[in-house]
Amino acid sequence: MGIGERWSPASEAGRLVRKRLPRRDLADLVLPADRDPVGVLEDQHASRLQDLVPVRVGRMLQSPFSFYRGTAAIMAADLRDAPSTELEVVSCGDAHISNFGFFASPERALVFDLNDFDEAGVAPWEWDVRRLTTSVYISGRDIGLSEDGCRDAAFAAADAYREMLRNFCSVSSRERYYTRVDTSSVARHLGKKGEQTVRKAAKKARARTSERVLQRLTTISVHGGIRIVDQPPVLRHVDHATLGEVTDLFTQYRTTLREDIAFLLEQYRVVDFALRVVGVGSVGTRCYLIAVEGPTGDILFLQAKEAPPSVLATYGGRPSLVPGRPGVTDIVEGHRVVAAQRILQANSDPFVGWIRGWAGDSAERHRVDYYWRQFRDMKGSIEPDTLNPDQFRSYGALCASLLARAHGQSPAATAIVGYLGRSEEFAEATASWSAAYADLAEADFEQLRRAVASGRLPAETGV
Repeated sequence: MGIGERWSPASEAGRLVRKRLPRRDLADLVLPADRDPVGVLEDQHASRLQDLVPVRVGRMLQSPFSFYRGTAAIMAADLRDAPSTELEVVSCGDAHISNFGFFASPERALVFDLNDFDEAGVAPWEWDVRRLTTSVYISGRDIGLSEDGCRDAAFAAADAYREMLRNFCSVSSRERYYTRVDTSSVARHLGKKGEQTVRKAAKKARARTSERVLQRLTTISVHGGIRIVDQPPVLRHVDHATLGEVTDLFTQYRTTLREDIAFLLEQYRVVDFALRVVGVGSVGTRCYLIAVEGPTGDILFLQAKEAPPSVLATYGGRPSLVPGRPGVTDIVEGHRVVAAQRILQANSDPFVGWIRGWAGDSAERHRVDYYWRQFRDMKGSIEPDTLNPDQFRSYGALCASLLARAHGQSPAATAIVGYLGRSEEFAEATASWSAAYADLAEADFEQLRRAVASGRLPAETGV
């Protein structure tokens, strides 16, 4: 230790980790010798609803960035044996730039945060950062930024993560826990010219409620009740379960909720449900829109979404855990998703819960885990193509800051701060890695196109 240098747990841990993996080595893209990105997708498709596999492939073919959104498994496989800091945090597992957005807090205020946890688990912190900064790089190309502009945006995101994590770790764990980002904070971050973009996105998000879903997606049945309107293939009624069976699952779900929410939902009954296609990477997993009716006739829409094991475990080789519950050995994957959401989000949907269910489309009804949440509860996003280059750079940095806030909930945060130090070395290395991986992802995208053209994979576009 140098003269006048003050000892701290972060600085000590940082020195120890730097002996194992110098920060400059984070720039090196080390890939498995047997890499097969299309094979990873085919492996995932084996357990999915087969009639929806072409829809997933078609959505991934829209652009290199759309493709990247569906490649959390490919990236986890690529990172599995790569050099790592081995400093683990509760990880999102799929922290790309489109998985940040607006949603309603329990107090009905609009907040902005990380908002997708299907692949969450425990993994090295840099996996999430790389997933995010590469998405910034690819998204930058998608909206027409120069290569210098893409690299600058990726650098800014990586450096914002470093600076914000250091700032968070200078305050108490409780202060970190209570940090929130609302719409005004987003607008300030994007500058004066970005205020209108934020206002439009926030207005659109506030309109996405159960009341709007009721108007747009339902009708009155011949028996006088609410019925979800079929919009095949993205929304359709299926015979995967009876209404009574879904009611039993609704009862099971309520046992995983906070007492006040569970008590509230005791007043509701299931009136209809339908299969729904969601996202890009999730297409083909089992996801159901469920309408429940209250005593005054009000309708609440819930979403029950299949929770397969995280790609961090299946392709990344990380242990399967329920974050924050190290003693749990009988893993319910929906519990994993909910636990990570509660840890990583500043404000979590109080209606998130889980069940142990089954594959309703299968005669054998093998076990399938699900997590439940509110459907379209003021959820919205800022589209990168609505931002100018300076705003896009600031937006990527904002998302990285929120990722730092999420990682700041893990005990390893102070050690990560010590490892990152105060220089720009980490940001430089991460920007270089992101550029190399962006090139790789675009090559994988072309490989997917060739696989479709040759008939190896089916594709249905425009859905």
